[in-house]
Amino acid sequence: MNQAVTDRPGEEQVWEWLDAVPDPEIPVISLVDLGIIRSVEWKGDTLHVAITPTYSGCPATSIIRMDVDAALRERGIDKLELHHQLSPAWTTDWITEKGRAALEKYGIAPPQPAGGPARCPHCGGTNLEKLSQFGSTPCKAQWRCTDCLEPFDYFKCI
Repeated sequence: MNQAVTDRPGEEQVWEWLDAVPDPEIPVISLVDLGIIRSVEWKGDTLHVAITPTYSGCPATSIIRMDVDAALRERGIDKLELHHQLSPAWTTDWITEKGRAALEKYGIAPPQPAGGPARCPHCGGTNLEKLSQFGSTPCKAQWRCTDCLEPFDYFKCI
């Protein structure tokens, strides 16, 4: 179905659709809240979406592109160009407040400017220790709360 310029969805609608696409590695946060959808723009009758990976070697990049493509095509967008945007490089500053709250509720401590978690996402305790610089994915580190003794992932600042 060819989307006519007059009846195509607005960019705000497209952002809403993309906000429903979960990150494949952390499904409680959307690609929009993760901050990797950088722009949505109609150029003529073609929708252009720029995606910035969390880091250049992110193994989920191809899955993210497929998920974005599928989500938009399911809604009738047939003229679509996805762009891999490396500059400026993604930063954890781009994660929205909604995204940070979703991470914490899920049990992942959101990134903090100080470079370590502020509190345990399980009990809220502040007596924390780093177990490993590497967690379940390259963008996370493994920490433990010495109050509740539960381990948790911390989303590293980048």
